[in-house]
Amino acid sequence: MIQLLETGVYLVNGTELIADDAQAAASIKAKTGREVDRKSASEETIAYGILKNHNTSGSMDRLKIKFDKLTSHDITFVGIIQTARASGLTKFPVPYVLTNCHNSLCAVGGTINEDDHMFGLTCAKRYGGVYVPPHQAVIHQYAREMLAGGGKMILGSDSHTRYGALGTMAMGEGGPELVKQLLNQTYDINMPGVVAVYLEGEPVKGVGPQDVALAIIGAVFGNGYVKNKVMEFVGPGVAKLSADFRIGIDVMTTETTCLSSIWKTDDAIREFYEIHGRGEEYAALNPGEVAYYDGCIRVDLSSIRPMIAMPFHPSNTYTIEELNANLLDILDDCEKKALVSLDGAVDFKLKDKVKNGKLYVEQGIIAGCAGGGFENICAAADILENAGIGSDEFTLSVYPASMPVYMELVKNGCAAKLLQTGAVLKTAFCGPCFGAGDTPANNAFSIRHSTRNFPNREGSKLQNGQIASVALMDARSIAATAANKGYLTPATEFDGNFTKYKYFFDRKIYENRVFDSRGVADETVEIKFGPNIKDWPAMVELTKNLMLKVVSEIHDPVTTTDELIPSGETSSYRSNPLGLAEFTLSRKDPNYVRLAKEIQDAESVRREMACPVRRFPELDEAWRVMKTITPDADRSNTGIGSTIFAVKPGDGSAREQAASCQKVLGGWANIANEYATKRYRSNLINWGMLPFVIQEGALPFKNLDYIYIPDIRRAVEEKADTIKAYVVGGSAGAGQKKEFEMTLGELTDEERQIILKGCLINYNRVSE
Repeated sequence: MIQLLETGVYLVNGTELIADDAQAAASIKAKTGREVDRKSASEETIAYGILKNHNTSGSMDRLKIKFDKLTSHDITFVGIIQTARASGLTKFPVPYVLTNCHNSLCAVGGTINEDDHMFGLTCAKRYGGVYVPPHQAVIHQYAREMLAGGGKMILGSDSHTRYGALGTMAMGEGGPELVKQLLNQTYDINMPGVVAVYLEGEPVKGVGPQDVALAIIGAVFGNGYVKNKVMEFVGPGVAKLSADFRIGIDVMTTETTCLSSIWKTDDAIREFYEIHGRGEEYAALNPGEVAYYDGCIRVDLSSIRPMIAMPFHPSNTYTIEELNANLLDILDDCEKKALVSLDGAVDFKLKDKVKNGKLYVEQGIIAGCAGGGFENICAAADILENAGIGSDEFTLSVYPASMPVYMELVKNGCAAKLLQTGAVLKTAFCGPCFGAGDTPANNAFSIRHSTRNFPNREGSKLQNGQIASVALMDARSIAATAANKGYLTPATEFDGNFTKYKYFFDRKIYENRVFDSRGVADETVEIKFGPNIKDWPAMVELTKNLMLKVVSEIHDPVTTTDELIPSGETSSYRSNPLGLAEFTLSRKDPNYVRLAKEIQDAESVRREMACPVRRFPELDEAWRVMKTITPDADRSNTGIGSTIFAVKPGDGSAREQAASCQKVLGGWANIANEYATKRYRSNLINWGMLPFVIQEGALPFKNLDYIYIPDIRRAVEEKADTIKAYVVGGSAGAGQKKEFEMTLGELTDEERQIILKGCLINYNRVSE
């Protein structure tokens, strides 16, 4: 089904793979008549060409990228614009689209959501942007319909910013990276590796894009095969997939932890652009005659079967047939894994979902940027035609990804097919994907064609003893399960026919409702601020030395951004840095906020030039030991703050709040064995936090220990390979110290300056 090649590969004429071994050169010469070396062949990938066209550094080893367009939604755009305003923003230098698809219900937090929407509308007018009102489109569907272009690059402040199927290299990053683009700065990365995803064969009836995506995620997430690399989709199987099918696979590449994605294009993609009235945006993209890839994922589409990703990660994958055949064993294994994810906070059960030997689920959701596409919903309607979902616990909700998609479903009759079953058809809204819509009952099991199934993404609250769980599936198998009244059923058992519906895009909805400045800024427009919209608090430069208290210690294999700062109803405070910070780690470590605030108080006293040990006795021992290491360290040159340890933090969302909330509570660093994604590490750096890495193994410190790091400022300035640190007192012993080493990994000169200045805002204020 999925094969991961152990070596790099050459792709010849877009169809034939040749392993990078001793015979490769001779094989290539025999087929092409010319000699090709690895370096020149690596420049023949589609990814290389697009990156080269957007690089401003003059070096393809160290890229400085300028994006063509930007996009954000209403959890992120207020903070981004507030940061840019604090740094001197006068006009959006490139098209910037502000969508409103995450807090569209305006049901939580009083006027908060609509206040943010009005902020977005007035900013679009003042700075020359585009504003998409609530319920019109989810962020990524609007980008596909109205922004994507062949050979272009788009940066979005949502992790699922992926438009590679349309020939657009797109990346999801934290808000500060968009701020840099708004300030005419660059996105700085080393040239990423490029991995071929070689598709062959053709999907069997009943298999959808989510099935293919989950099969790939299951094969590559755990081993990091594509981490921070570009996935390039090639091979004869691409032509067997419709544009919608490719889009459905592509959006899920985020869950592999890759950097971005790109696909070869053809007439199916040309037709997509023409349907949307933007035929001029199509570009034929293909790798060169001989292209070199750093790895290859070989996918036989004909062997893929309906998949399910069990709680609590998209990589926890099985075929539905396998699950049904080994039901109790797999459910028992999922329950055991949940003990780690949930820290034993609730009594989590799945085996009680088995009724008469079959798995019963209480909810189905087809929604958002992954599930809400036209073909997915049409296929679900075909499966459910003349069926009913029943009057028991099972419910089904369907969210078309945009109002134009919704309108076409009404016109072609698919909406009626769904509604007559008892399903509910809702407007474009990302809520079910991040815990703000269709929250199941306690202990319920939901199957969803959406992007993630992390804990709490369905809206449950562990701290209140509430738990529900989500499994990811394709819309087709969700519909087959719905037709079977909630009993898990793969769509390959559907014996009817799928209709080939033609899509007609009507842009009048957008013309009548979306505000488009067409790049014209109007500085006379007054920005509307709701009472929840607050400025970022002042942040100080990195001090000569640091005294850090470990205020949380997390040993899960992976820590998601949803665990660092919960989504769902907490996001109502997204525009209030201090208000949102109160929820930091609340569902993972309820003691974090209190402990972080205590040490933040000590830092406040230090800045007042009062001796911290006088008011904070717990620092006394650590402070005395510090003086034995560096006698000149004192309150004038030694900052006091907090840090957390996590094995592998940052999987999931691009939300910068995962880092900024720690920062506004006095956080000065994270310590990890590795960082799950580039975007989380970048968020730490852009908020002036040190991204320490410590070798895997026995930790030299424990939670509540103090760590002293002498001369950290000089280490950052001088690009030190290792950082010397000390456990002072605590687990080291009364009056004792224990030395250990950490690293900071590779940092650009600009990133070092951001850390030294204390955050991106300070960096840009100084750089004006």
